[in-house]
Amino acid sequence: MDCAGDSHGTDASPDADNTVMPGTSLSPAVHRALHLIQSDDLDAKVQAARDIRRLTKTSQRCRRHLSPAVKPLVSMLRADSTDSREAALLALLNLAVKDEKNKIRIVEAGALEPIISFLKSHDLNLQEYATASLLTLSASSINKPVISASGTIPLLVEILGHGSPQAKADAVMALSNLSTHPDNLRIILETNPIPSMVNLLKTCKKYSKTAEKCSALIESLVSFDEGRTALTSEEGGVLAVVEVLENGSVQSREHAVGALLTMCQSDRCKYREPILREGVIPGLLELTVQGTPKSQSKAQMLLQLLRDSPYARSEFQPDTLENIVCNIISQIDGDDQSGKAKKMLAEMVQVSMEQSLRHLQQRALVCTPTDLPIASCSSEVPSK
Repeated sequence: MDCAGDSHGTDASPDADNTVMPGTSLSPAVHRALHLIQSDDLDAKVQAARDIRRLTKTSQRCRRHLSPAVKPLVSMLRADSTDSREAALLALLNLAVKDEKNKIRIVEAGALEPIISFLKSHDLNLQEYATASLLTLSASSINKPVISASGTIPLLVEILGHGSPQAKADAVMALSNLSTHPDNLRIILETNPIPSMVNLLKTCKKYSKTAEKCSALIESLVSFDEGRTALTSEEGGVLAVVEVLENGSVQSREHAVGALLTMCQSDRCKYREPILREGVIPGLLELTVQGTPKSQSKAQMLLQLLRDSPYARSEFQPDTLENIVCNIISQIDGDDQSGKAKKMLAEMVQVSMEQSLRHLQQRALVCTPTDLPIASCSSEVPSK
């Protein structure tokens, strides 16, 4: 792997090359960047930061070789020059990508204080770069408690509500990263993020990474009573989750059905109607056939809870998926949802019959009589 990233505009150094200098493992471009970043000339430092950003864009080796630049780059974050702060922040961002040690070095060098101050900046570019930096830095398990203890979470939730589209997407992913550390979920919940997350779910593409992280975070937050109340109180909150269940990526749909299942399991009487009202049945039926094993299991469990009685039927009415769904359909208000569910149920039955028929045909082929008077259906290889 060489140390050249793609060149873009002023970030390119026209004479940069990747030839390793005699007697050193560093290329001339890396050596020059490390020299210039220590300069007292601010313009030289800015150029060095831009070169570091370019060199580390695609090269893991350069991220490793340029790690000594972390401290001088962090010091540049405190400069009065906007160019200096932006160049340093973008260089640090690229140094941190896919490099755990650099992520930790950057935080230990004191970068959090200026980065957090940029979240409050009226400069939307600086705010956006700072949010992206926190997304990357928060991927480190070592950094998570330090970042959350620094008061970052409320500011990220603020960005989630009022930032640029890219900043919002990065903010929800940073919050998702931080949510995996103990106690952070409670801190996130106290900042009332669900209204902004619902708005983000409504506007983003349901198949996007943003929707995936958003639905994952909602699934975690609805494990708390305050989270469930916030989601159902927000106009279109449950519907936004149902739409992800219907149209999201594989992982998003898994999180969405998990969130609805958690709600219904916590208080079936309270949440059954709000979930049914948003037309969840067709999406659940599809998941029982096409979802991941985990999604299929969760969808079937939720269908059990959504029917009139969650308890087993009598021996004359076996507890099959078809019977469960028929029981639910009979109680649904609204021809549209009921019609979709009935059509999908009919298709499920047809698919099930076709699968059974194919299975029987395959078995018949295995057991076709040969020249012997009796054919064996054993799976073992016959002796010779």
